[in-house]
Amino acid sequence: MRWIWIDKFIEFNSGVNAVAIKNVTMAEEHLHDNFPGFPIMPECLMIESMAQTAGILVGQARDYKEKVILAKINKAVFFNYVRPGDTLKIHAKIESITAEAASTTGKITRNDETIAEIDLMFSHIDQNLAGKQFPQENFVFTDLFGVVLRASGLPAPAPESLK
Repeated sequence: MRWIWIDKFIEFNSGVNAVAIKNVTMAEEHLHDNFPGFPIMPECLMIESMAQTAGILVGQARDYKEKVILAKINKAVFFNYVRPGDTLKIHAKIESITAEAASTTGKITRNDETIAEIDLMFSHIDQNLAGKQFPQENFVFTDLFGVVLRASGLPAPAPESLK
């Protein structure tokens, strides 16, 4: 099973920055597991929503030709918790991008309140310096991400280009 932690993009500037939305609802079973009677979104899932937003931004900058994976969490600072009914905005910005990797900065907000600041490093794994081999098919940018892109009015990679 693959979970998507963003609902749609509301801003997307190729190779520069993107803003995605995540609506947190009581229907998400994981919210009930941490603190029974006080459901909150786990911080690790906020990191994942940032990784998906920034990872798609990085992947799109290279026309989805690279398998982009999260390599390192440079910073993850949380200022408040997130509850069902909250709508989050995930702001991601590319700081640098090379053939081997990309660095991003980001923040998650609720209304005008900063909930988290998250800076990530991504690897273009087919360009890894260790010479490791990975499957030919693009197992990162599956059609599930294409659904999010199309719902946002953004072009999604053709399924045959992901192989």
